[in-house]
Amino acid sequence: MKILFSFFVCLILAIISLAISILSFHEKGFLFNNAYIWASKVEREKMDKKPHYRQTAIVFGLMALLFLCIAFEALLRTGWLWSAVCVIGVIMIGYAVVSSVKQK
Repeated sequence: MKILFSFFVCLILAIISLAISILSFHEKGFLFNNAYIWASKVEREKMDKKPHYRQTAIVFGLMALLFLCIAFEALLRTGWLWSAVCVIGVIMIGYAVVSSVKQK
């Protein structure tokens, strides 16, 4: 029972992350980006949002993949999927940091 619950929670998180990623690639919806969130109203109006939407889309796409791997690990108990989760997590964090530094 706990296995199925974990699987479905992670699967729902993966679907939500994928939806945010797709919307961000289309530059629609709220921009989940620190540069945008912390900017003043005047800065937001002048800001070129395209690179921030792209960064957000890539990070949420990687997050969807990460949650999907966790979901299948919870269901299948393979053990090796945790290695994939770690690799995806490192890539996601690395990309977020490097792309944020490049945008400044």
